[in-house]
Amino acid sequence: MEAYNHGLKNLVSKSQAGGPSELEVVSGVRIPGVVAILLLCLVASPGLAAQDGSPTRGAAPVVSLSADNTSLRNEIQHSIDLGLEWLKANQNTNGWWHSAGYPAVTALAVTAFHGDPMDRYRNQPSGTLKRAYAYLLSHVREDGGIYVAALPTYNTAISLMAFVTSNQPEYDAVILRARGFLAGVQRDFGEPGRMDSPFDGGFGYGLPTDTVSDMSNTLMALEAMYYSKRWNADQPTVPSRELNWAAAIHFLQSCQNLPSHNPQGWVSTDAKDLGGFVYHAGRSNAGGTTNATTGRLALRSYGSISYAGFLSYLYAELDREDPRVRAVFDWLKANYTLQENPGMGAQGLYFYYHTMTRALSTAGIDELELADGTRVNWRQQLALKLIQLQNRDGSWSNQNARWWEKEPELATSYMLLSLETLWNGLGD
Repeated sequence: MEAYNHGLKNLVSKSQAGGPSELEVVSGVRIPGVVAILLLCLVASPGLAAQDGSPTRGAAPVVSLSADNTSLRNEIQHSIDLGLEWLKANQNTNGWWHSAGYPAVTALAVTAFHGDPMDRYRNQPSGTLKRAYAYLLSHVREDGGIYVAALPTYNTAISLMAFVTSNQPEYDAVILRARGFLAGVQRDFGEPGRMDSPFDGGFGYGLPTDTVSDMSNTLMALEAMYYSKRWNADQPTVPSRELNWAAAIHFLQSCQNLPSHNPQGWVSTDAKDLGGFVYHAGRSNAGGTTNATTGRLALRSYGSISYAGFLSYLYAELDREDPRVRAVFDWLKANYTLQENPGMGAQGLYFYYHTMTRALSTAGIDELELADGTRVNWRQQLALKLIQLQNRDGSWSNQNARWWEKEPELATSYMLLSLETLWNGLGD
């Protein structure tokens, strides 16, 4: 949730305004033996400096990049080890991380432990994960939702991913009920069954007061439903609602700066925006430009949400050659950078890295060919960047506090999930 608004007035914020928002908190990690590989990750260029003022481990490590990436993978594993140790040391005795009121942050950390390339935590009978799952289970509701009070979609979707990655049959019922909850909060604002609103098919906060769908909640819901499909297929006698995936695609294209498929008045015709995404119809966190003559407002595309759009199309299994998919991928290539979240600067930077990792890995992209013909090994570049940004205590924290990214529990989980995916991808 890219900001707390639309009538959501009771959210708890720790040290900054906003929340774990652009609701851009998601998971992307392999699921051994369950749903194949969850996402593969990315890297940043060794020459890029750390964000101004950010505490880092120091200069980027000197790594000899052999053809098989052995040295880099070893360095990534060392960084993952430090991050997981930091999470272990900073878990609340009641099982949660960061806040007892937001299960999603704890679920992200849990998924990061399951993604450890050495797989050292999955079968531990007690300790960190046992406490975390006990906490998550304490917030499973009768309707299948997994939340305390706020952000039902966000908390349920990310918590569902934590149960999926556990690969434990004892959680099958929890997974199926959570799937049913998410399917039940997919929005249909106009006449039932008709795509007569740009918000139809997407997901909002999951509250009865929702008036819009947004890209962040939608990405998380689509991801959770995509990776939990196997449970629905394996339990044919257990009723579980499925998403309307065609309706989800309708919502996605309604957030894309693509005049050929989106006729709304705010859609930008500027080549700099073509193919990219905004937060939802009528709103971009990157702002817009107003035509001095006509007064028409055109919204700008930006990085993190454009990766969210690309990844969401992949989850909806839209063909890679579809013009909507090709258009957003072209925008992402044209705006490739590891120095900022394009259009947003430092805001949402760690979610940008995380969503980039998940999207490009899920698409199976090994190299990006940029507009000038340069071919970029993004996994190597991004891995080195994330290692460079790690704090000396093993955590990560964005110096820009928007969307909770200054909170180390959230930022560390994002970066661990990204590095774990990158580690997998660099082994191919």
